Amino acid sequence: VQLQASGGGLVQAGGSLKLSCAASGGAFNRYHITWFRQTPGKEREFVAAINWSGGRDDYANSVKGRFTISRDNADKMVYLQMNSLKPEDTAVYYCAATAHITFPPYGAEYDFWGQGTLVTVSS
Repeated sequence: VQLQASGGGLVQAGGSLKLSCAASGGAFNRYHITWFRQTPGKEREFVAAINWSGGRDDYANSVKGRFTISRDNADKMVYLQMNSLKPEDTAVYYCAATAHITFPPYGAEYDFWGQGTLVTVSS
């Protein structure tokens, strides 16, 4: 499975962005998909995850109530709708796929990664 993240950009605090993760090849609907983010000098941070069917999701406390993850297995897409953005949401966002048995896939090894898309939230 190849993943490509897109949709990042510059937005003012309080604004919204919708990130997309497009998959190609492989059996996309066998994988849980997770969004991570990372800023320079910091460790990669879990943001949100969605299970293989789209029936379950999980969020970091810092984004709960503001971000929504969804997927369309027919189109091999995963989305991250980000509302009420804050300057601290500024980061490079990555999507990743894991075939981990359980969900949420905490501690999972990830099989595939997208290239990242930069989100910048100005104050």
